[in-house]
Amino acid sequence: MSGQMDESTATAALGALAQATRLAAFRTLIEAGQGGLAAGELAETLGTPHNTLSSHLAILARAGLVRSRREGRSVRYAVDSAGVRGLLRFLVGDCCNGRPEMCAPLPLILARGGCC
Repeated sequence: MSGQMDESTATAALGALAQATRLAAFRTLIEAGQGGLAAGELAETLGTPHNTLSSHLAILARAGLVRSRREGRSVRYAVDSAGVRGLLRFLVGDCCNGRPEMCAPLPLILARGGCC
C-alpha cells in the first residue's frame, strides 16, 4: 500500500486495529522493527494460540498494516511501513487547516520516512 489512502482503506485499517489482540500484535511488531518476528514467537509473546493469531494477522495483512514472508517452515511477520505511513498521512492530511507542518513532528516524521 503506497501513496494516498482512500477513506475505505483507512476504515479497514482502523477496523483491523480496533481489536485488542490485533492491536497488541501490531504494537509488538512495531517494536520488533523491520526484521519482524516469526509467527510462533509472536504467539508466544502475546500468549495467544497460533491458529487464533494467524486469523488476526491475516486481517492486519488484508488491511495493509503487516506483511509476511516465508522462512523455511516458518512465517515471519513485520509491519508494512508503507501501509502505516499511508494511514498516518490519511489521519493527519488535513491537520491544522490544511497545513500539516503545523502539527509537527508527526508530519515531519512521515515526510522523512520516519518511525516505520
